[in-house]
Amino acid sequence: MSEPILEVRNLTKRYGDLVAVNGVSFTVNRQEIFGILGPNGAGKTSTLEMIETLRPIDGGEIVLNGIDVRNHPQEVKRLIGVQLQSSAFFDKLTLGELLLLFGELYSRRVDPLKLLEEVELQDKLKAQGAELSGGQKQRFSIAAALVNEPLVLFLDEPTTGLDPQARRHLWGVIKRIRSEGKTIVLTTHYMEEAEELCDRVAIMDEGKIIANAPPHVLINMLLSNGFTKERVERLANLEDVFLNLTGHSLRED
Repeated sequence: MSEPILEVRNLTKRYGDLVAVNGVSFTVNRQEIFGILGPNGAGKTSTLEMIETLRPIDGGEIVLNGIDVRNHPQEVKRLIGVQLQSSAFFDKLTLGELLLLFGELYSRRVDPLKLLEEVELQDKLKAQGAELSGGQKQRFSIAAALVNEPLVLFLDEPTTGLDPQARRHLWGVIKRIRSEGKTIVLTTHYMEEAEELCDRVAIMDEGKIIANAPPHVLINMLLSNGFTKERVERLANLEDVFLNLTGHSLRED
């Protein structure tokens, strides 16, 4: 088992009388893809925002790469990259100019072309943000999150709104980033995506983690309890039909 790079212990967040995060504890290992799943209002966003130093910690402890997040937020910010579900950029700047600008914010000299190669957008170096398709914007937001060479990359529903080709292409990008030594923590509402990408998933509901294990372990536990589906799963689904007819190649606007 790899050593933990992120340790969350008894984390708590309150909004008035509402306990949004209620004693949450989990660890994330180095070079792992860890998923946090749950319905809307489960506490996922509050949990991530406390880890990312974006929201105060009401109770508990978070340690990232040996650094206490509550006491040393600026040190933690230098170690993480955050890709948001909806990102706004200066549409009139080129992607290369934007990445140089983001590098200045971290006092880093960056190679825009290398960052764009990470997300397969190297041919868009001189394109403006306004010219990008939805899938390209999602990939660029990941490139922007890699500017400071983070140890841990946080992805918030990275494939929301993408077509099947773009979604599966982004899965490949995420896997490659992990293979280069990064640890990735992601949220998603697509269970197929979590099963495909994540080494482990934590499922949250009503502010608590109610399950935490590799996807195949959770599936086998459910089946061992006698679970059966009313409708028998087929060997293919409509998305498989769609991809078979239209191809797996990425379509760019």
